[in-house]
Amino acid sequence: MKNYLAVVTLCMVSSMLVNRVAQCVKTRSTYSAKMLGFSWENCGKPDDPAVLKNLALSPDPITIPGDLTASASGSTTVELTTPLAVNVTLEKEVAGFWVKVPCVDEIGSCHYSDVCNLLNQLIPPGQDCPEPLHTYGMPCHCPFKAGVYTLPESGFYLPDMDLPYWLTNGHYKVQGVLGAMEKELGCLKITFAVHSNN
Repeated sequence: MKNYLAVVTLCMVSSMLVNRVAQCVKTRSTYSAKMLGFSWENCGKPDDPAVLKNLALSPDPITIPGDLTASASGSTTVELTTPLAVNVTLEKEVAGFWVKVPCVDEIGSCHYSDVCNLLNQLIPPGQDCPEPLHTYGMPCHCPFKAGVYTLPESGFYLPDMDLPYWLTNGHYKVQGVLGAMEKELGCLKITFAVHSNN
């Protein structure tokens, strides 16, 4: 069975960020929001071992709460094991300028020193991986072996979630740099806009 490393890691990091928004924000109102104009690109060096080759999300706009269809593929030439760090830089467009959003309650421009540990907190070891990872036999815990990773087109439900006040409307850029032992393993840049109903 092929191992599905880079895609799982990048998808899990994205999932962790969404879950952190839902778990760590101390707002009381639940918002209905739309995410529009999602795009992505690799931003690493040409010799980075972890590369995302394809990521497709639909519909556009994505409604929260609502249904999402996603597919992805990528590869890595090295095993990803603990400690696996991610540096996230989040910027919001304000009056035509891009402003870095600080790290507050583990949301924003944050350094996560070990994604493997975060995965263990979200999905306790010994517990089945969430769908659709479980269906496709994909791992959700470190180590992730070198190889090609593919997530076929799969459906997800995005639940109601509390959004921080700064994430309710606007244009955003997110860059995540994956690394281990002070070596860059991969880089992904995502852009999108959020429009809330509140």
